[in-house]
Amino acid sequence: MTCPRVEIDLDKIEENARALVTLLSGRGIDVTGVTKATLGSPEVAKAMIAGGVVRLGDSRLENLEILRAAGIQAPLTLLRSPTPDQADRAVACASISQVSEIEVVKALSAAAGRLGGSHGVVLMVELGDLREGVLPGDVLDLARHMSRTPHIMLAGLGTNLACRAGVVPSTDNMGELSALVSRLEVELDLHLPIVSGGNSANLQWAIAAPAGRVNDLRLGESILLGCDPLTRKPLHGLHTDAFSLVVPVIESLAKPTAPRGDTGEAAFGVPTPMHERGTIVQTIVSIGRQDVDPEGLTPPLGVSVLAASSDHLVLETQNRLAPGEEIRFGLDYSALLRVMTSPFVVTSFTTTKRHPPSLSPPPSPFLPPVIPPVVNPTPAIP
Repeated sequence: MTCPRVEIDLDKIEENARALVTLLSGRGIDVTGVTKATLGSPEVAKAMIAGGVVRLGDSRLENLEILRAAGIQAPLTLLRSPTPDQADRAVACASISQVSEIEVVKALSAAAGRLGGSHGVVLMVELGDLREGVLPGDVLDLARHMSRTPHIMLAGLGTNLACRAGVVPSTDNMGELSALVSRLEVELDLHLPIVSGGNSANLQWAIAAPAGRVNDLRLGESILLGCDPLTRKPLHGLHTDAFSLVVPVIESLAKPTAPRGDTGEAAFGVPTPMHERGTIVQTIVSIGRQDVDPEGLTPPLGVSVLAASSDHLVLETQNRLAPGEEIRFGLDYSALLRVMTSPFVVTSFTTTKRHPPSLSPPPSPFLPPVIPPVVNPTPAIP
């Protein structure tokens, strides 16, 4: 029986990771590969490791536990602070947790003590995006407390930008983070080995400006989808098609373009206005908003997305298609995140070596082509 599936090209993920690792290593920056968009897929994690990432990160304990159960030995970072009652699980599966509350640090300390070891923490600093992190003025006191907490190693400082308010990583906010690191090291007489400047949105800054003390970036979207989160534009030289959503047709009929009868709200609010354009071929595939963000889909040439309900995606196609015939879509980050979470979408992997795309994405002003050699190249399938 045909069902929706996500096809994942692991070699393209590995090549994207290698290109970014190579690029950033020249800036003194290591890469933490972020697996959360793939539910902690061990296969994706192994592709990132093969591409040279120094550690893996995920915001969900469940995903980190999957990676450990699969035998992944790379250092793991919990990217979202655990709650105090999750401390034992965090210490058991992660090397480092990103934190901002002293109560959480105390719980991690107790958990590490029970396990007879220690646990690393990265103190998160709020630098303008208004998501997680303590204010800069509170960093010294909290860091001092952490450095004196038994079974806890203050591994560094980190920040996160461009996720809630869209604040762009810049010389100013990255310089502020670097200055805080230097101040803490002097005031507390210690060395902070990790200075994590942010996520894939930091790439423009990392290439254009000196890195200062920043020596780690947490990259997910740029490795997985080959694009810049600030602009959603492709990064030159990277694969943008490592993930494809393949969905079967369940109906394809000629229908009018305007509704008939009085209208009110549809299943998801006020529908997009529909204007009379005559008769079209309306094709429905077996996926909906419960499974994917329809606004994040890129349909193939000659196909357009008209609407989506919870379990139907309504398309316009040039010709009628037979039930069971498959349509392949590209995915943005929002669509990928949701489709990987759906229990109604299966996942398949490919590992066939191929040459990087002959038609590379539009050049980015900050990411020059970095194309690693491959074995037995074959043309990429668009």
